[in-house]
Amino acid sequence: MLRIAAFLVACLTWMTPASAQQADAPIQQLLQTHSEILLKSSRRTIGPAVDALANSGLPEAQTVLERWQNKEMWVDEDSGLFVYAEEVDRDTLRIFDFADGSEIGVVPDDGFDQLKPNSGIRGMIGTALVQFQLSDPDPANRATALDAIERGAEESHLAALRASIPTEQDEALLQRKMRLERLLTIRYGQTDAERIEAIQHFDGDLGVDVRAALNPLLAVRVEAAEALPEDPDIGRVLQPGSEALSRDDAYALLVSADLAQPRISRADKRAALVANIDGGQVAGVQVATLDTEAARDMAYAALAEQGVVEAVATEAEVDERVANHVFFERFIGAPPEVVVAAQLALASIENKVALNQAVDLSLDALSLASIYFLAAIGLAITFGVMGVINMAHGEFIMMGAYTGYVVQLFIPDYTLSILVAIPLAFMVTFGAGVTMERLVIRWLYHRPLETLLATFGISIALQQIAKNIFGTQARPLTAPGWLDGSLVINDIVSISYIRIAIFVLALLFLALFLFVMNRTRLGLEVRAVTQNPRMAASMGINPDKINMLTFGFGSGIAGIAGVAIGLYAKVTSEMGSDYIVQSFMTVVVGGVGNIWGTLLGATMVGFLQKGIEWLNPSNTLAAQTYMILFIILFIQFRPKGIIALKGRAAEA
Repeated sequence: MLRIAAFLVACLTWMTPASAQQADAPIQQLLQTHSEILLKSSRRTIGPAVDALANSGLPEAQTVLERWQNKEMWVDEDSGLFVYAEEVDRDTLRIFDFADGSEIGVVPDDGFDQLKPNSGIRGMIGTALVQFQLSDPDPANRATALDAIERGAEESHLAALRASIPTEQDEALLQRKMRLERLLTIRYGQTDAERIEAIQHFDGDLGVDVRAALNPLLAVRVEAAEALPEDPDIGRVLQPGSEALSRDDAYALLVSADLAQPRISRADKRAALVANIDGGQVAGVQVATLDTEAARDMAYAALAEQGVVEAVATEAEVDERVANHVFFERFIGAPPEVVVAAQLALASIENKVALNQAVDLSLDALSLASIYFLAAIGLAITFGVMGVINMAHGEFIMMGAYTGYVVQLFIPDYTLSILVAIPLAFMVTFGAGVTMERLVIRWLYHRPLETLLATFGISIALQQIAKNIFGTQARPLTAPGWLDGSLVINDIVSISYIRIAIFVLALLFLALFLFVMNRTRLGLEVRAVTQNPRMAASMGINPDKINMLTFGFGSGIAGIAGVAIGLYAKVTSEMGSDYIVQSFMTVVVGGVGNIWGTLLGATMVGFLQKGIEWLNPSNTLAAQTYMILFIILFIQFRPKGIIALKGRAAEA
């Protein structure tokens, strides 16, 4: 009984003079004006209603749009008044007035219809809500509105942006708003002057959004005429038969403009002639004489004169028509003054883009050079200093990478695991290098061919051992989270943090190598044994021990390089073979036995490879082939490398 009484009270309240006041509210009158299309709820017709609400200036319009978008707007079937409602239960609604947000009452839902906009209409409503969100007190909502404009800008957003700029307090959002306002002005500005001013503001700007706004202004339509018009919106003149306009496209343009007769294909022409053979003749021409294209054109033209077939152009007429017309581009994206401003801005942008692309390519080349230097620095010791051709050097890199992978299996903290893996990889590969030197290399000094064959066999054996232990699938060596992402300088120039870390690591190892070789007893003894082992032995230095430690030191550095490279490249049993050739090229080109030469060699090889890849981006294998050929030629002219050793070291 109480529930029935509540229903009766709500119904009586709904029929009181308050409902008349609701009907008189401006927002309700606006809704009533568009009630027919609101109730129809069709995406093709709903636009005027959405625009009317968005541009009404009524404070209640935002509430209407939000409730409508969330499917919370209802209409009274009897009075036609619009309200928003909350469902109390399956059969009951709590309804509210759009004008002041006051609760009207709790009523049964039998007399109300719910407006259910589809996804397309909700998208239109969302676009209309942007102008309200631009001035929302919450900065997050304002940022969301700017995101929506960037995804799908409309002409109505320009005025809303301009209105919200003076009151914006957040500096970052203010800069975004000002940038978006200029971009929209380029597209929707009312006068050419304001569009040109907005374009000039972006002179040299590298943003992709700027080019996206400017390029449509340079849209053209290809036209043809007997003489070139003197209109200011005429662009370049096109030559038929060029890459920009083929002969066939030029004639098709004449046909579409009713400046020439249509063409017919050779197959269709032949079929028409065959269909009209009569007594061995076609239009009075003997079939036996139709052995040339010109003769067939004459026969077809005779049929056209008789009205048997439709008249078409011959090849000679095509050439004549094309030659007698001029073909040109007409700008259709903007008035001529705006087009000129856009062309100047794009030219400035393209120059800056080219410069930044060169910078980006240089950063890539430096990054690649640092990887090659890391891979080659150990070889610079074993081959450059000791003269040992170690074909298993790549496998020491592989062993270091797998050491990092195994460490990460036990230490899930990637930062800590890398810090542990670097010294552990050095110890593992140092031990492997010492073992290899004691068992094999020490018996083969000054016998390069035998050394090459022996180390090549060891290389194959180490690869197979790695396959047996870790399988053939690539294993992950995960970089710490702080190395994720890239350092983005602008829309063109960026470099990943991993590559920056490898570059820094290469510099650290350069400093370590120089310190060990120039500031430690080991380095002094290595240099002494390298230059004159007999004299070093007479001074109390054990050459056998120094050779062992030197080979182990070079192998240990290769292991650390493997950890660094593993963060960037795939870790497989064959990964060492990807770097052994470049490592030897780096040492040989730079100058055997000189660490500065190795650094210059890595830089040269890295820049050369990236430069060739830029010239031939579709074929990296060809790029490497060209690089090897170039280095072969380089060695022919400078066989001792960029920095050649002098004196007794060069003679050793």
